[in-house]
Amino acid sequence: MADVAKDPRALLWPSEVVTLAVLFAIKGKGPRPFYRWLKANYGHLFPRLPERTRLFRLFAAHQDWADRFLAAPTLLGISDSYGVELIHPKREGRSDKQIGKKGKSNHRWIIGAKFCPLINSRGQIVDWDTEAANVYDGDFQRMFADYADANKPERAMGIYVDSGFHRSDKKGGDLPNLKICKRGQCNVRMLIETLFSMLDHTFGFKKLTHRVWAYLEARMAFVAAAYNLLISWGGQLITNDNGYVQLSIAQFVL
Repeated sequence: MADVAKDPRALLWPSEVVTLAVLFAIKGKGPRPFYRWLKANYGHLFPRLPERTRLFRLFAAHQDWADRFLAAPTLLGISDSYGVELIHPKREGRSDKQIGKKGKSNHRWIIGAKFCPLINSRGQIVDWDTEAANVYDGDFQRMFADYADANKPERAMGIYVDSGFHRSDKKGGDLPNLKICKRGQCNVRMLIETLFSMLDHTFGFKKLTHRVWAYLEARMAFVAAAYNLLISWGGQLITNDNGYVQLSIAQFVL
């Protein structure tokens, strides 16, 4: 973040904002308990720490800084959607400010959103998109379109997805760079299931408490950044004898 100038009115440097946002993503708690924990344990490292609501407004305002930590595309990639529960289904419609919608995740109903990451062959997140839980997975093909341009071979990716991403001809059909995998096919897609497991157990990402869409998007952006940082913590990704990447970030659970 050395190339990002600090606003003279700001209390924190850009690098401090990103560090705190990544720490928030790793901690996996709500804003209030995270802020209490931060002040109690690391307040001496951030003597100019702003008030809680101001801090989280900074995270939302500078969500684009998380894009600096996204990985480069590879020839092959994998994508799938992950349901994030925001409220219990019984509480649906109780608030006029509800941002989540009703949809299915892991064969059960949730009220929340979908997080759709695109990972490369090393298991790193290259790009991501989000929508309400009731949105059809095929709509995420708008993200895949950025990696289907033959005029940009450095960004071109062949992407493995499940049949839930299939799009009918009426809706434009499937992109040429998509490989629609039926159940039981393309076992390489298990790599993204490993990612989802780590998001759940390390980042506590399955159930969030955000009530404003901008803050939810910021959380997702910095979770992607934190994930990419942690899996490559030692400077390289570990592969086994069969050439498969071994992803592990359990040692970073806070």
